[in-house]
Amino acid sequence: MSASQPPQPPESPQSAAVPTLLVKIFGKDRPGITAGLFDTLAAYSVDVIDIEQVVTRGRIVLCVLVTAPTADGAGEGALRATVHSWTESLKLQAEIISGTGDNRPRGSGRSHVTVLGNPLTAESTATIAASITSTGGNIDRIFRLAKYPVTAVEFAVSGVETEPLRTALATTAAEIAVDVAVVSAGLQRRARRLVVMDVDSTLIQDEVIELFAAHAGCEAEVAEVTSRAMRGELDFEQSLHARVALLAGLDASVVDKVRADVRLTPGARTLIRTLKRLGYQVGVVSGGFTQVTDALREQLGLDFAAANTLEVVDGKLTGRVVGEIVDRAGKARLLRRFAAEAGVPLAQTVAIGDGANDLDMLNAAGLGVAFNAKPVVREAAHTAVNVPFLDTVLYLLGITRDEVEAADTEDDGYEESDDH
Repeated sequence: MSASQPPQPPESPQSAAVPTLLVKIFGKDRPGITAGLFDTLAAYSVDVIDIEQVVTRGRIVLCVLVTAPTADGAGEGALRATVHSWTESLKLQAEIISGTGDNRPRGSGRSHVTVLGNPLTAESTATIAASITSTGGNIDRIFRLAKYPVTAVEFAVSGVETEPLRTALATTAAEIAVDVAVVSAGLQRRARRLVVMDVDSTLIQDEVIELFAAHAGCEAEVAEVTSRAMRGELDFEQSLHARVALLAGLDASVVDKVRADVRLTPGARTLIRTLKRLGYQVGVVSGGFTQVTDALREQLGLDFAAANTLEVVDGKLTGRVVGEIVDRAGKARLLRRFAAEAGVPLAQTVAIGDGANDLDMLNAAGLGVAFNAKPVVREAAHTAVNVPFLDTVLYLLGITRDEVEAADTEDDGYEESDDH
């Protein structure tokens, strides 16, 4: 070698030219299998390039990619014989495949596809997998996030950008009635975030104006105004003023009764408790009333809350609201305000809502989740969840049910639970 040609570094184990062995072990799981396999391989001084292990219903599949022990093949033959002898002694099966180099590189464009089913059928899973393939995507890994109250699985997909994948799977999800969420992979998914949600029919099961109307004896009239707004005859602000006017003269003590009537959506406490443990900030924006959202903020430990305020004079509701109106545009404005106050980029926010009044907020957020929403909202949001459990939103963030339950078990101060 001449002085002008410095020594070249040896080829790395990941180099396509380096001989490798894929060692696959499968059979009944028991403690010590993984340690035993690596003890067996250690005798041949191989380097570990990749490992993947899955246990399903007590059956283990363990795959290890290692460098081949010698170039002449003698070491490889001895390794094969030793591994097969070891697996036979444990009544396991082994497959050893020769090759070169590491796994093929993952394609550009990486996403997490979360699928929620209740139940999740083989037919729907096949349809989703085929839809991913049709976009040019490749499924690299599949992992179960939860088995109840719904089945949730996550596909790691590469080879296609997130937006076209999301568009294709949104159509597929609507056709087969399965919830599918697509988010970009990367550090941003794990970044500290802000979650802002609607209140009526999202955080709670009720419509607060209807609870007030029940105490005022004007339920039919409020329902008629709501119907007119749904038909497009009134905008939100007009319908708000019309409905609140029907509450004029109601004793302010009814606020306590309405608060007592409010029913949290199943999974709401779990969602908020888990997010707070992870360092998220959580807020609500509502076209309802601060007389209820302020109580929810205190009860649930929320960081932000904004809603309309019913005017009270001499202990009576006047039938008017005071202050800034929280409407469709106002919700998006408040999301931006909360994000600025929390120091969170808008791209790292999550918004959850069910109605057309939430659309601007859902579209402004980094991830907009339509929760048991109207069809127009499901079509416009980034993703939709159509099961009655609010904590399923955690799965869209890559948080598993096991992690949630483990955190609850470790928390000595944990007392309250959700009904699923």
